[in-house]
Amino acid sequence: MSVFTGWRAALRIAGRDAMRAKGRSALVVAMIAVPVLGVTALDVTYRSMTPTTAEKLTGQMGAADALFADQQMGPLEQMPDGEMFQQTDPDAPVSQPPPPVDVTTTFPKGSRAISIQSVPASVTTEYGIANTDIYEFRTSDGMARGKTDLVRGSYPHGTGEMAATELFLEETGLSVGSTTTVRNYGAKFKITGVIEQPNDLKSRALFADPGAVIAPWKAKADHDKKVLPPNTTPKEWLVKGPDGVGVTWPDVMKANKSGVLVTSRQVALDPPPDSEVPLLKKTERPNWGSSGDWSPALLTVVSMAVLEIVLLAGPAFAVGARRSRRQLGLLGTCGGDRRHVRAVVLGGGLVLGGVGAVTGVVLGVGLTVAFRPMLENWAGHRFGSLVIPPTELLLIAAIGLVTGLLAAFVPAVVASRQSILESLTGRRGVRRSSRVLPVVGACVLALGCAAAVYGATSGDETLVAGGSVVAELGMLGCIPVVVGLLGRLGHRLPLSPRMALRDAARNRGRTAPAVAAVMAAVAGSVAIATYMSSKATEHEYEYTPSLAQGTIAVMSNGDGSAERLPLARAAVERNMTVSGGHADFKRVWAGSDCNVYYEEENGCGTLQLVKPTGEGHTCPLKGKGARELAARLSADEHKKLMNSPACLGEGMSSQAFPAGEDQILVADANMLSTYVKLDDPAAADALAAGTPVLLNPAYAKDGEVTLTAVHKYNDRDKENRKQHPGKARTTTDRLKVYVAPAKYAATPGVRLILPQKTADRLGLHTQPAGSVYAVSQPPSNAEQQRIDGALEQAGGGFWLQTDSGPGQDENTLLLVLTLFAGVVTLGAAAITTGLAKADAEADLTTLSAIGAPPGVRRTLTGFQCLVVALTGVVLGTITGLVPAVALRLVDLREALAAMRADPMESAYTPIVLPWSTLAVLVVGVPLLAGALAAAITRSRQALARRAG
Repeated sequence: MSVFTGWRAALRIAGRDAMRAKGRSALVVAMIAVPVLGVTALDVTYRSMTPTTAEKLTGQMGAADALFADQQMGPLEQMPDGEMFQQTDPDAPVSQPPPPVDVTTTFPKGSRAISIQSVPASVTTEYGIANTDIYEFRTSDGMARGKTDLVRGSYPHGTGEMAATELFLEETGLSVGSTTTVRNYGAKFKITGVIEQPNDLKSRALFADPGAVIAPWKAKADHDKKVLPPNTTPKEWLVKGPDGVGVTWPDVMKANKSGVLVTSRQVALDPPPDSEVPLLKKTERPNWGSSGDWSPALLTVVSMAVLEIVLLAGPAFAVGARRSRRQLGLLGTCGGDRRHVRAVVLGGGLVLGGVGAVTGVVLGVGLTVAFRPMLENWAGHRFGSLVIPPTELLLIAAIGLVTGLLAAFVPAVVASRQSILESLTGRRGVRRSSRVLPVVGACVLALGCAAAVYGATSGDETLVAGGSVVAELGMLGCIPVVVGLLGRLGHRLPLSPRMALRDAARNRGRTAPAVAAVMAAVAGSVAIATYMSSKATEHEYEYTPSLAQGTIAVMSNGDGSAERLPLARAAVERNMTVSGGHADFKRVWAGSDCNVYYEEENGCGTLQLVKPTGEGHTCPLKGKGARELAARLSADEHKKLMNSPACLGEGMSSQAFPAGEDQILVADANMLSTYVKLDDPAAADALAAGTPVLLNPAYAKDGEVTLTAVHKYNDRDKENRKQHPGKARTTTDRLKVYVAPAKYAATPGVRLILPQKTADRLGLHTQPAGSVYAVSQPPSNAEQQRIDGALEQAGGGFWLQTDSGPGQDENTLLLVLTLFAGVVTLGAAAITTGLAKADAEADLTTLSAIGAPPGVRRTLTGFQCLVVALTGVVLGTITGLVPAVALRLVDLREALAAMRADPMESAYTPIVLPWSTLAVLVVGVPLLAGALAAAITRSRQALARRAG
């Protein structure tokens, strides 16, 4: 009998076994198909969303042959794709931009062109007003196809119509048929349709025909000085070359001589020889990198995914072989040897692996097609086409098939070693666990941890990643010992958990792989979640807020709008819910106002809060000796110094309020309670008595601050100049102040609060500048538009200052990681529990026969599931912390180096555990697994006569 004949018989037997055990077969197929599905969908999505050169050009220039743009730099030379260009003579001085070029004179003869030009504008919305970009672009022209496409409605025509993007309409509450007004010059437009930019689906913009917006806006600005002229972008041109010719490389070089950059479809797709590109004679062709850097990471991910499937599917093949042991024994009695037994079990892996691989590839492509619109919206651009790479999909399917074979390999070897007598009688015999594997695993674990630690201390991230993977593989080898130790923990527990622990310890062959699978999935999720949580905390620490948390502020431009602040405050209070009161504040200055008389050098006064010198006042991280000090500091010591009052404000600080660099405001006690959150009656009493409140103690000495004012009045400031003739005078005043506790030194935008009476006594000028409100959350888009609209109705000259914080973009990924680890944990626990039930039928029958309560069967199943899930999750959490901590140590090393080069750079590199994720994984998922297993298990079973 040939080899192929034997394999054909083995595959037939395996196929029949798979059909008889449909549930187990479906489980194995699903375990193989789901990863194959994910990789297939990822591959097809990546290939489809990565635009080709032709697709990039279509998104850039639509159906035109070329894009012409004046770079306003004189004659230039460019690469064929237009991505890189420079002046023809790089050494030529450019004192001012050359005169604009009539780009239309550079087009090839017989060409047709349409222009593109945009302008930022303020428009009315359903809620109020919003800022957006308006494009003058004839979207109805055939050359625009591919750059802009009509989704619904009709293209705009003439001077009174516009089209809008979908996102603009969603955020503004407008729709097709609505009317919007360009507030900058008062023209009204009807929205006729929805336009989509395939290469930018997240665009918020309006589109009008050329001449509909910019020209009338300029005309009105020329006749009405209250209307500011439009701030347009340089005009670009889409050009359709002569039929059958297009825009050639000679056409491009001719336009370059006039200073026009040309992106030609024909030239980009079929570039000229390097010898014909003048720029290549002066510079090298740019190298934007390659995807080869992903190979090690990709190989690691694929290897770990295959290992995960093998660990999950292996026990299922083992129980299949165990249930078929009588059939395998009969095969031996008929003359079959160990090779044939292995072939039957491996045939099951081949059959189920093949079915799972094909199913996964087909479903992966199908789901990508079904969810294509959602994927395009997530990517922010349309797919040029759905790319289905056959070679890559065959490789993915082959990996799935090999995974099935690998999962069946160990069960095949074990089944082939069983004696025919044991197989026919159903007895399993007793086999001692390997003593070599745990020793090897412990050595590999130690080696991996050592490599990760060395990589962390030397700054080698590749060594950290490799060491972490090696350590995880070593932990896999130690799991049988860990599982064996579990059996010794149950002697004082009740019946069901005691039996569950002992069953897990006795049957390590099915328990250890499931625990390992859970550990591998949880380790990866915990590692990424811990690193992301740590980076998020670091970014939050480095974030400079513009306002105190839970506040917003309405500000005045100062150009006559200060008198209308009561109307502005009413506008905010009518359109947004405020959770507390509000505090009014004024800006303060000496001499002539620098906001008005800023054109001349030294043409206005100054007001300075003088910082004393010495310990507690001078920041030791600046000036002489700072680097020597930084070299001796740890990250925590440096953080403490950076947060000290002496160093706060020395680097980047908030300038939200019109308080100048010294952050001095005039306000009353409401500012303390609403914004500063300083609830000290003594501070409020001090302001009422005319004593300033200092928020940063570093500026006080002996309870006093020094204010230096230069009272210089500009000759154009006739009113104040008349009252203060003569030369500028400088005053230095020592003021007794209330010094707030050091924690208030970090209050954004405010350092010293002056009472009005003190400002008057010092001869300073004040003007109402705005109000601060306490709110429970930042305003939404609709609320922002309503407030902006109401502020304009109040006469304009105001803006709403908000601060939404550093952002929480990592929350979605943390949720995905938690769900992934939870699903794998539940799946592995369910597989092991099912195998345990299959193995323990005889023991359960004995329990029922001797009078055990019906609930024992259910609670035993629940605890068996709980043991696997909890053990895998705990080991995975411990293992996952190794790479996360090691990578953060690499970050710490780099941060310390940067801090010692510049002592004002932050070296804060925290390690923050994602407690919510860990709580769900360590507590929630195991309990859920145990509860589900207990809930779906029948408490009674039919008694059967035991064999033997």
